[in-house]
Amino acid sequence: MDIILHPGAHRTGTTTFQSYLRGAEGALTAQGLVAWEPRRTRKGLFHGLFDPCPCACPTGRAEGRVRLALSSATRQGAKALIVSEENMLGTPRACLRARRLYPDAATRLARMGAALGAVRRVVLQIRSPEMWWASTLAFLLPRGAPLPDPSTLATLAEARRSWRHVIGDIRAALPEAEIVVTPFERLVSRPDLLLRCATGQAGPALPPGGIWTHRSPRLAELRAVLAARGEDPLRLPEGEGRWMPFTPAQAAALRERYSDDLFWLHAGAGGLARLTEDPEHGEDSAAWPPAPPRRGQDDDSQTGQLAGTR
Repeated sequence: MDIILHPGAHRTGTTTFQSYLRGAEGALTAQGLVAWEPRRTRKGLFHGLFDPCPCACPTGRAEGRVRLALSSATRQGAKALIVSEENMLGTPRACLRARRLYPDAATRLARMGAALGAVRRVVLQIRSPEMWWASTLAFLLPRGAPLPDPSTLATLAEARRSWRHVIGDIRAALPEAEIVVTPFERLVSRPDLLLRCATGQAGPALPPGGIWTHRSPRLAELRAVLAARGEDPLRLPEGEGRWMPFTPAQAAALRERYSDDLFWLHAGAGGLARLTEDPEHGEDSAAWPPAPPRRGQDDDSQTGQLAGTR
């Protein structure tokens, strides 16, 4: 059975892709493709695997649990398994604490490799970092994170770690796996194309324009969050659109770093990875299957959420 990992990243259309996998489950099963996504992975399957500690179950027990699940999938006739779980790389909170992209990616993915065995392919979707950090900060704010101060934003903008370093960590953790990199900007609303990049198989067709779920909360929603926490909502800019916390110069520096990464990928990434940019790309549309009526992921419990979003 081929094992394919989709470790996200966060805020790059992962919930859209996972919603698509759930909606297409019957068609994919008929093709011999099994998908493990958060509704499976976060119900104890990976417990103790990413962050083993004395209070968690031993890593060996976690690996054994995963191998039993693999054996069950094989007995049921699965030819390929795709694991879509963005927490394989790390968490948004850990990135913010470290002020850089996925500092523990290599360690966490090495544990995944030890549990799963031979991984055939890893599919990483990347996003321009000024947009990635803006989306991540907007995601964390309703979950108790403070508004970033200017020094935090400056540190994020100046950090030298970029997607190529994350790709290098993936290669170090899973040296035999093929690494396929896809751009968020081209595939965000086309999870069917992302599935094709990951598995080579076609899933059910999408509505015209594709789908896009779990978008970042907009400024009006974030101001309501601050007000509910007893903070001054005027600390956020006026307007109703996307929150962009960086100065123009900081955003430009982050975009330039992304351009460098894309150039490196186009040039072959030193043999580490392959960039796939499907010429088709959709536009924003309503979700398929229908998205939950409230924002947030119902498959991922969050501690410290002080105010809900709508």
